[in-house]
Parts: sequence; C-alpha cells; structure tokens
Amino acid sequence: MASMTMIQALRSAMDVMLARDDNVVIYGQDVGYFGGVFRCTDGLQAKYGKTRVFDAPISEGGIVGSAIGMAAYGLRPVVEVQFADYFYPASDQIVSEAARLRYRSAGDFTAPITIRMPCGGGIYGGQTHSQSPEALFTHVCGVRTVMPSNPYDAKGLLIASIENDDPVLFLEPKRLYNGPFDGHHGKPVVPWSAHPMGEVPEGHYTVPLESAAVLRAGADVTVLTYGTMVFVCEAAARETGIDAEIVDLRSLWPLDLAAIVASVKKTRRCVVVHEATRTSGFGAELVALVQEHCFYHLEAPIERVTGWDTPYPHALEWAYFPGPDRVAAALKRVLEP
Repeated sequence: MASMTMIQALRSAMDVMLARDDNVVIYGQDVGYFGGVFRCTDGLQAKYGKTRVFDAPISEGGIVGSAIGMAAYGLRPVVEVQFADYFYPASDQIVSEAARLRYRSAGDFTAPITIRMPCGGGIYGGQTHSQSPEALFTHVCGVRTVMPSNPYDAKGLLIASIENDDPVLFLEPKRLYNGPFDGHHGKPVVPWSAHPMGEVPEGHYTVPLESAAVLRAGADVTVLTYGTMVFVCEAAARETGIDAEIVDLRSLWPLDLAAIVASVKKTRRCVVVHEATRTSGFGAELVALVQEHCFYHLEAPIERVTGWDTPYPHALEWAYFPGPDRVAAALKRVLEP
C-alpha cells in the first residue's frame, strides 16, 4: 500500500495497464510530453514511449473517433478530454458510434475505450471549466458512466474500465484530485495522506463496475450521492448529528440498484445530492427509482439537493455549489414529524 492522491492513483492505474497489456494506448491534449493539464499522465510517455502515450490535436471529435477505430481493431485506447466541458464536439462519436458499435455489429465489434474527463466545480473555473454532464451520458444506451470519489476507488475503477469491453465515460471530480473536499471552501485543504481512502495498493486490483459503496452507515436517512458531494454529505451528517447512511454510487450507469433499495428500505427516508444542474439531472432518475422500488417503505417525501438551473457562475461559485448547509437543511426536512 502507498499513500496516493487521486492524481497519483489514476496515473498508477494507467501505468499498471500499460505494463500489463500492449494493446493499451493513452492519448489526448497535452497528455504526452507535458503529462496532462492536471499531471495525471506525468512520466508515462518517458516510460512507455511515444507510440503508447502521445499528444493529440485540439479535436475532441477526432480524439474519440480515432479511439473507436483503434478499439474496433483490437486496441484499448484511454483518451483524455481535458475538461468534461469540452466533450460536446465528440458527442456524435460517443452516442452514434461508440455506444452503438456492439449492437449494430451483432457483437462482431466492440468499443473498449475509456474516456477520462475532469469534471465539476469548486476550483473557480467558471462556466466552461466546472460542468457536471453525467446525466447526458447515463441517458445513452451502450455506454457506462463512472465517477469515483477517492484515490482507492479511482484506481480500481479505472483499471476495471480499461479492461471492460464497453465504452466507459470516466468522470473525475477535479476538486478531489488532491484531497477530500467537504464543501467548506474557507478551510485549509485536507490532503489524501490524512484520509484512509488515500491508501492505495501499488499493483493491479479492480473495483467492480456497477457496485455502490456505503461510505457511512446510518439508520435515520439514506443519502444517495457521488463524486465531490460524498464528502459534503458526510460533513452535513457530522455537523447536524443526524445518523445518515451515505451511499457512494461510484458507477452511475449501470447502477447498483440493490444497494440503493436495501439502504432506503432500512432508513425509510432518502435525500439525493449532486452538483449538476437540477432539472433532468441524474438525481431525478434516482428519485424515480426510489419511488418505484421503495414507495411503501418511505415515511417522508424524497428530497433533492443540487446545483441551480443556471450556468456555473464564477463570482458566485459558492452560492451555486451544494454545500453542507443546503444538505443539512434537506436532512432535517425529511426527519420532520
């Protein structure tokens, strides 16, 4: 075991897979010589050469499109879209090609590509560097959507994604790259070296896709969340003294529905939290699933805490960001008699 940041854990996952499988290639904007804008691929080109880890032009459609072609011929490309906000030019390649290839070829071809994307706010990135587009991907049949919240899961899920024969959208909350963020932006940054989830095996291991994790066991209310909001919800539960069970979804789609149902049936209350825009956000799907599968067990209406239906603001970032106070208020509402 070694103490790793999420950046180091992601790099370790790619290092492991480059060494294990000659079909794995890594590329994207600035990921080669420079090592990526967040340094996730730092040193990999020097170790594995320019044919395994290399830079690509500023063309998200070209990056993803070429990865699909490579995958159809047996490679396992891991490509980086520098910020999730920039995936839109590649949306046709993702939706019309990668997601459909296995189905349209009756299983003769697959698209085992992993598309890494830093996502989310909390870094003063403004409207074009802070988006959380996960709901746009979960709506598409044929692709997997994954979002880890900590270094241990990040490495295990990334290895599992690279080894999987389906295309995977791998979203990385950039506010968590260097430490668990609880939403109190005025406090000093807590490093991953001070958190147990920062302990990461140095070799190969996987975290199963489609598996959720109970980050914090509780009896009063279930909180369904993922990414940065995992630690925001943990802070809200701690500060209110509410015995909340926090379920980190990790794999957004396909989803670990059994874990969700088991938790809600136990606590009989549910709060859904995500950073993305509220309307048609992934939380709406979670609310529908809980309503369908747990209706007769619920003792209070389901609450949602999300970002607002606006572009992500720069000057008013913390008014947009669903912080501990907003989560705490929702927890208290579902417990009202």
